[in-house]
Amino acid sequence: MNTIVLNLKAIANLSDEQFYQLCLANRDLPLEMNAAGELIIVPPVGGESGNQEAGLIADLEIWNRQAKLGKVFSSSTIFILPNGAKRSPDAAWVKLERWEALTLEQRKKFPPLVPDFAIELRSETDRLKPIQEKMQEYIENGLRLGWLINPQDGNVEIYRIGKAVEVIQMPAILSGEDILPGLELQV
Repeated sequence: MNTIVLNLKAIANLSDEQFYQLCLANRDLPLEMNAAGELIIVPPVGGESGNQEAGLIADLEIWNRQAKLGKVFSSSTIFILPNGAKRSPDAAWVKLERWEALTLEQRKKFPPLVPDFAIELRSETDRLKPIQEKMQEYIENGLRLGWLINPQDGNVEIYRIGKAVEVIQMPAILSGEDILPGLELQV
């Protein structure tokens, strides 16, 4: 199944609350919305990609439980970015102070912030260019560090604010740098 993009501009501009209600009413559909207001139906991943994603989230959570520096989020969490896009990275981390600055209502719904760190794992059903564009969108909205893990091409793209994308070959050990101090993940 391919990603499906629906242009809703002709009939509606969904508010954050309307998009939230749409997601609740369609819990079985993984939905995102880009800054242009297009509704994106994300295809499910297969067993290999799902297992890899679970491992990345587990490694991030184990590091975070020791570091106690923030909050870890799964691919089911949608973040409302400053540009209005509603995006769901495969794994994400938000610095504790930024998370605690949100109201309880904001935490319960879709958090209105860009994560400090995000991972996108390219699955067999993903085309590379849209994921690269999504990573660039995160950076443009304030993401501090991002990894696009691309098993199909055997590399990882590392995104940082104000820097060119760095591409490293797999296998590799990825560092959380000064964003996630002490985090190292082998891919």
